[in-house]
Amino acid sequence: MPLQLARPIAFIDLETTGVNLSTDRIVEIAIIKISPDGTRQTKRKLLNPQMPIPKQVTELHGITDEMVKDAPTFKQVSNELKQFIENSDLGGYNSNRFDIPLLMEEFLRSGLEIDLSTRKMIDVQHIFYTMEPRTLTAAYKFFCQKELTDAHGAEADISATIEVLLAQLQRYPDLGESVDSILSRIGEEKIVDYARRFVLDDKGVEIFNFGKYKGRPVMDVLKAERQYYDWMMKGDFPLHTKQKLTEIFNRVLLKNN
Repeated sequence: MPLQLARPIAFIDLETTGVNLSTDRIVEIAIIKISPDGTRQTKRKLLNPQMPIPKQVTELHGITDEMVKDAPTFKQVSNELKQFIENSDLGGYNSNRFDIPLLMEEFLRSGLEIDLSTRKMIDVQHIFYTMEPRTLTAAYKFFCQKELTDAHGAEADISATIEVLLAQLQRYPDLGESVDSILSRIGEEKIVDYARRFVLDDKGVEIFNFGKYKGRPVMDVLKAERQYYDWMMKGDFPLHTKQKLTEIFNRVLLKNN
């Protein structure tokens, strides 16, 4: 079953130095952009993370310090990547919780802001876990009846992810064929910050999603304990989390004036 698109969708996979959104960096990025007419464009780059790649991480994805020492930094290619995904919805495997948040962190560190408020985000893992809880390798075998022999190579992983999505549309007709119909079936997350340190409650109020104030409105906590804002701003939190925290804090100040 083909994917019916109202606008392009860019499927993204990252290989990184680790999984910390604040401190880790991208060493490989692969993007396959599908246009409404079905044509595909592929962009793949090795990137110099400007930090050592831990040995255990190299053992996982096979990318060494030597392989990226002469590669461009993310900042050097950031405008090119921004233009490539401009005006596109986004997709990937576990992309809503890792690839997209880390990519946005890299853009922010490079001095670029990308507004995702109008973008739709298809996380193939979310579909899979909603329908048949598994991993990408198992999903590829389950839906495509193939073995993923080059797992953890960014381009191989994202190509397999797209195959899985198309097979999911065939297997689950109630998903429909459009980005909107898929998200209507599996639910669409309302994001406050990409790292999910804050979430919205059922009334649309930002609440903490971690720590001693988990479940409490962010504005209420900042109003009563402003030093918590200072602690978070000085702490090891992602840039986008700090950006959103500042926006909420400014609303507290505005409300009090």
